[in-house]
Amino acid sequence: MSAGGFAARLYRGEAGVDIVGRRRIWFIVAGVAIVIAIASMLLRGFTLGIEFEGGNQYNVPVKVGTLDQVEQAFTEAGVSVKTGQTVGDSQYIIKTELINDAARQTEIKESVAQHFNIAPEQISDSAVSTSWGGQVTQKAALSLAIFLAAVLVYLIVRFEWRMAAAAIASLLLDLVLTGGVYSLVGFEVTPSTVIGFLTILGFALYDVVVVFDKVQENTRGITGSSTSTYTEAANLAVNQTLMRSINTGLVALLPVGGLLFIGAGLLGAGTLKDLGLVLFIGMGVAVYSSIFFATPVLAELKSREPRLQAHANRVASRRAALAKEQANRAQTVARDSDGVPIGSGGKAKTTERSELAGAAPRPGARPSSRPGQGKRPRAGGRPGGSGRR
Repeated sequence: MSAGGFAARLYRGEAGVDIVGRRRIWFIVAGVAIVIAIASMLLRGFTLGIEFEGGNQYNVPVKVGTLDQVEQAFTEAGVSVKTGQTVGDSQYIIKTELINDAARQTEIKESVAQHFNIAPEQISDSAVSTSWGGQVTQKAALSLAIFLAAVLVYLIVRFEWRMAAAAIASLLLDLVLTGGVYSLVGFEVTPSTVIGFLTILGFALYDVVVVFDKVQENTRGITGSSTSTYTEAANLAVNQTLMRSINTGLVALLPVGGLLFIGAGLLGAGTLKDLGLVLFIGMGVAVYSSIFFATPVLAELKSREPRLQAHANRVASRRAALAKEQANRAQTVARDSDGVPIGSGGKAKTTERSELAGAAPRPGARPSSRPGQGKRPRAGGRPGGSGRR
């Protein structure tokens, strides 16, 4: 099949891609990714911003030099630099370890100003305490818990508890994998990152609800029919919404990618980097989970219901009976040496015509004028009388 034909069938939802039926594969992929993510989070941890673990922030004019030179100046001043970024074309933001001593803060500013021959007043600073960072962490965790609880209640009311469980599992997968990427690469976690986490959960939930709505439509009253199982109907729903999910993901990732790579990368809008980064990673993971994880988990949960197990057995029995019947028909046709299917009436009618017609006349013999009529009597002869003496 050509690529164009497959794409057309994919858009019409007729591609027949077996996603739900191969759910064991997707579970293994997700399991391996989860193990790697959790191992990284336990062993490497996260690079927390000063908003979470406290620290100092210094704003330095861009005119003094490059970002590397500014970071080196702070290091020479005896302070540990955590992160540094460019904000527009006006200043650098340098985040350091927490320094509570006001005299020490003034000393660092004067050292950096002297290094670049500028006035200390051109360098502004602020401090964030660890207690404030703890409050941010608690509020972020509370917001996440409230969001997941609200989602769970909504999905149970809108669908059923199995769909709610599958959706929550998909959202947790998004969180774990996105957090694993942050831990592996060492991206800084800031309040903007937390906001991004909540945003990608909303995006992922939206896509999952659309797929589940189609699943519910395809499986309504399915036990009254013996044509397809719940798993097959759910897989059809995924195929019917597959291109929609992909297109939605691409449409969402394009502006986020522009925000991240153009806004933060090329234009130097550093304040957009944290938000753009978590959105880009999280939405990419959400597209995968909504297609290859949410519905397979739902199918796995539903396949454990006794009524659906009995229905699946009925469908299998019906298909086995049809296959056996087709095999018997094919075998009967193969045994017909005349090439005419037995039971079609062709051979019986041919035999009947042969019996009615009788044996074929000898070559050269003249057929009788009427059926059952014998030879004509000789001239002059009378039937039943004697001849001339």
